[in-house]
Amino acid sequence: MTVDNYVHHLASVGPGKPLLFLFHGTGGDERQLLQLGAELAPGAGLVSPRGDVNEQGAARFFRRTGEGVYDMDDLARATGRMRDFVAAHVEREKPSAVLGLGYSNGANILASVAFAAPQLFDAAVLMHPLIPFEPDWGEGAVMTRFLVTAGRHDPICPEKLTARLLSYLEAAGADTQIEWHTGGHELRPGEVTAAGRFLAPFLARGKDEA
Repeated sequence: MTVDNYVHHLASVGPGKPLLFLFHGTGGDERQLLQLGAELAPGAGLVSPRGDVNEQGAARFFRRTGEGVYDMDDLARATGRMRDFVAAHVEREKPSAVLGLGYSNGANILASVAFAAPQLFDAAVLMHPLIPFEPDWGEGAVMTRFLVTAGRHDPICPEKLTARLLSYLEAAGADTQIEWHTGGHELRPGEVTAAGRFLAPFLARGKDEA
């Protein structure tokens, strides 16, 4: 278990404060979601890893063999590596709440880690995830609360697969919310607002200790 499994950005605010992990989309890096994270979680610590897979110059968190076709062995590798990375930072920072936000490929690795370790995150924001497989949940009750945001006409993450993901989460007993917009794979203001609203109760946990 190591805090250095990935090249990453860390903005530590010390123990007793929320800690937000940010997971970029394909072709992004550890800086892609920093501004969004700071806006959504003021006062929280930020940890933003860079994907360790290079796909024709684009950083990703795990390999794929085609659009929406995942290398499941590499996804398992990446899930274990990321789980250890998150757990190591949680152990060191000792936060009041462990939060995650990912977009596209970043949402996929966040979801996969949350499936494998259902008590690791208090809350996870999955923005335009594509989960073309049935989750294999880790041991214990699912403690993570989920917000899924999606476009009804997303050519990368079809509406029917988003609906199937929601059914997986609900069947596992996860507290789940959904925010749709009428567009495609782009982030829109409504889903950002929904993410801020969703995270607010978890951010309040550390305010009294300021």
